[in-house]
Amino acid sequence: MNLVAWVEPLTQTPWALLLLIGILAALESLAIIGLILPGAVMMTMAASLAGSVQLSVPLVLLSGALGATIGDGLSYWLGASQRHRIPKLWPLNRHPQWLERGQLFFHRYGTLSVLLGRFVGPVRPIIPMVAGMMCMPQRRFALVNALSALGWAPLYILPGYYLGQAWSANLALSHDTMVWLIEFAFVTLLAILTFSWLRRLFDRPGIGYRSALGWARQSNAGRRLWRRLNGRFPGREPPLASFALLLATGLLFIVWTGVVLLHGREPLVMDLRGQAMFIELAKLGWPLSIASHFDLIGDTYGIAAFTLPWLVWWLYRRYYAALLHWMLALGLISLLNTVLKQVIQRVRPDTPDHLANSFSYPSAHTSAAVVVYGLAAAFVAQRLPHSLRSWPYWAATLLIMLMAISRLAYGVHWASDLIGGALVGLMVCSAVRISYQYHAKQQLSWQHWPWVLGLSIVLLLARMLLLPQA
Repeated sequence: MNLVAWVEPLTQTPWALLLLIGILAALESLAIIGLILPGAVMMTMAASLAGSVQLSVPLVLLSGALGATIGDGLSYWLGASQRHRIPKLWPLNRHPQWLERGQLFFHRYGTLSVLLGRFVGPVRPIIPMVAGMMCMPQRRFALVNALSALGWAPLYILPGYYLGQAWSANLALSHDTMVWLIEFAFVTLLAILTFSWLRRLFDRPGIGYRSALGWARQSNAGRRLWRRLNGRFPGREPPLASFALLLATGLLFIVWTGVVLLHGREPLVMDLRGQAMFIELAKLGWPLSIASHFDLIGDTYGIAAFTLPWLVWWLYRRYYAALLHWMLALGLISLLNTVLKQVIQRVRPDTPDHLANSFSYPSAHTSAAVVVYGLAAAFVAQRLPHSLRSWPYWAATLLIMLMAISRLAYGVHWASDLIGGALVGLMVCSAVRISYQYHAKQQLSWQHWPWVLGLSIVLLLARMLLLPQA
């Protein structure tokens, strides 16, 4: 899908951009969908695009307010017409606390809940539906809904609008680069959200896990496979998420590598666009300065700085399974990077002296960062309540993305190299997690893990600020 094909008209057709802002505002306010959709992020991106092309502020605010009014209106209608079925619908049947929280909020504040709820994140997309379920008079709801939307639009839209306006004025980039930069940000965000969604899909409460369990109960082959998995992982749940990740990333890596090989030594279209965008960004100076710091978290010194406290701690506590699996992960990703680079022999877009004998596909920095920070996130998330498990993964993903983008800023990798590196890293991550859960007989004591993690972060920061490039 060529995002430039529809981002380009948005920057030149005001009504199309206004329509997009209205649709996003409606979806962000819609019951249930607003809980799942990253509406605030998408609204900020759309508003930034509007600001970058100097779209009329009153029209942008009016579009957002109308969209929010329509979204809440549809939620109210849903609550009024389906009040008895709503608690049984997915995902509310899996998370009844969402509906309970909205009902408590409505009982406490009454009519004001529609106004206040617009600005309260956890209950915002639920309150209009609850108002319909509680038979709030239509005219009263419509009035409060419209007033709250008028107050919501400036709060949610203007920061992104003025950010885009200032960004466009200060960067002074060409129109094509601005469009490609928006496309790049959108694709990056979409990839992160997709990975996060797939990870949760096969967690124990996820629909993927429940579907696999249902299949296992209803078929002979499924029951045999499930019993075999339970036998391999006695006393704990089979790591379905890791199995699914290994299968998906393995297939994607084969397909993606095939696409790269079909182009021979020629870069893909996305590679050329990314290169042109970062060449122009490099003229500003500060992107390269930022990249020079984040590039260091994926090199040899950065990986050593982050992993050393964990390895020493596990050795001291005799957690040999964890120690050996981390060493296995580091050795395996190093071996795969070396072999794949020599077999594929893809030439870098730019070859500095210290990389004269090195090939570009897959990106070793990216794959190593995915393995190290991905495994760290998995080990930390394992000890957190389910509601908090996303945070280590988000932190690891942010670090990895910043490091990967720095390789593009330096011009030593194509964008397709980073995708290949990420897929290789995810394959190793999932395989090592499966092996660890199979072989680990000793439960880790996590009494001091925050201190170990803190020391790893301190050493990593010291490496970024004090040590030279490896």
